[in-house]
Amino acid sequence: MSAAFSACPPGPSLVLHPDWCAIDWSRPWLESLRAVGAPLAQQLGQGLPVHAVLNSAVPPALQAIGLRFVPQADLPAGMAYEAFIHAQRCVPTRDNLHDFFNGLVWLHWPQLKLQMNRLQAAEIASAGVGARRGPLRDALTVLDENGAVWWAPQPLIDALHARDWQRLMVALRPLWVHSRLLPVGHALLEKLAAPRKPITAHLLCLPTDGTQALPGCADMPALCDAALARQPLLQAAALAAKPFAPLPVLGVPGWWPENTNFSFYDDSLVFRGQRPSNTTITLGPAEVTTA
Repeated sequence: MSAAFSACPPGPSLVLHPDWCAIDWSRPWLESLRAVGAPLAQQLGQGLPVHAVLNSAVPPALQAIGLRFVPQADLPAGMAYEAFIHAQRCVPTRDNLHDFFNGLVWLHWPQLKLQMNRLQAAEIASAGVGARRGPLRDALTVLDENGAVWWAPQPLIDALHARDWQRLMVALRPLWVHSRLLPVGHALLEKLAAPRKPITAHLLCLPTDGTQALPGCADMPALCDAALARQPLLQAAALAAKPFAPLPVLGVPGWWPENTNFSFYDDSLVFRGQRPSNTTITLGPAEVTTA
């Protein structure tokens, strides 16, 4: 792992926001967001509002539909957040780490976020907000807040679904170089700002054939966003079935120094066994380009 670095080098007369300066952009789970995120965090450290900083980096896919970030106060009282985004093409944004990471996911995965928003807005239009979200909106919220996408050879995915941690993390460890795990949940990213062993992501698993050369994590969003949004797994029926597999992410090889000692995975309070009723969904080999 590269040496840690802060987005906000202190200056002689600048008062910096501690949240922005505390982000360690050398962490491997931030690799796909680092090139854009670190300079934006530096601007935030100078006191600029989050929505304005995010608007300075809106990608063409979002510019084309006029989507922008606005202060949280622009969200009308009583209007559902997702419905407002869909109708107004405005993302209400607070000046905190949670919403900053949400904005970074929008900047890197615009088609994925638009697909999730379309599904949320359609459900709200059909059934209203209600006291309960329902299966589809529940699943979309899990993905939006705590999700990650994992392109991996089938043996790794099978071991994860079986919660066979020794096989997944030890016996099959060499296969991890043929996989890519990218967080897309902004609450997950926020939690990882202060890493703890129990932090668990909900993974969407996309099998690869194990021979296809995958792009580096930094290139994955630009190359894979549109294709990911079209995946059958990202459609309403599949998502409503909650096709997620839980993974304590500090167990990912290369993500945390302590997991090089394989006793790391013996902690049954974190690396839990299979539940008898657990079901998961996987699809055929996934495309990892926009073609």
